[in-house]
Amino acid sequence: MTSGYSDGDNRDDALGWAGDDDPTLVSGDEGGETGTSTGTAADAGTGALEPPEGWTVAGPASAVEAQNAADAALTRTATTSLALVSLGIFGGIYLLYTIGWFIGVARIQNPQADVLSEFMFSLGLWLAVAAPAVWFAVTFWLTRTHPRARIGWLLLGVVLLAPLPFIAGPGVIA
Repeated sequence: MTSGYSDGDNRDDALGWAGDDDPTLVSGDEGGETGTSTGTAADAGTGALEPPEGWTVAGPASAVEAQNAADAALTRTATTSLALVSLGIFGGIYLLYTIGWFIGVARIQNPQADVLSEFMFSLGLWLAVAAPAVWFAVTFWLTRTHPRARIGWLLLGVVLLAPLPFIAGPGVIA
């Protein structure tokens, strides 16, 4: 029975690349057999190898830091659909709160006559306008790894940062 190749090539040649038989090429699993490793026998158990001369380590320098980085990567969880929807709802609420504070602050009359008191009053009003957006951003940033705490802090902010001058009118807060 013939192989179907007229020039005498082997069928296995179709599964290889030109130069696979080059003796200077070493695959990853053969590194320990050829003696190319620069580590000692004690280093082989921990996986710690010294880099070649002139090279630097770009990742964590120690095995403990590498393990901590791997653990941190494992603890990062994917955001669920419910969490994404709730973040969208909270984002909309905080945007409405910022707009409500802006409208409510525009209605408030400044009763202060002193320059410093007038400046502090207007500074407080503008900080009140910025508070919902800052609360949302800081909560989102500080609770990256704790989705339940994120929802709790955002819910607390919804209660604490309600735009009272907009809701109750300008005469209530003076």
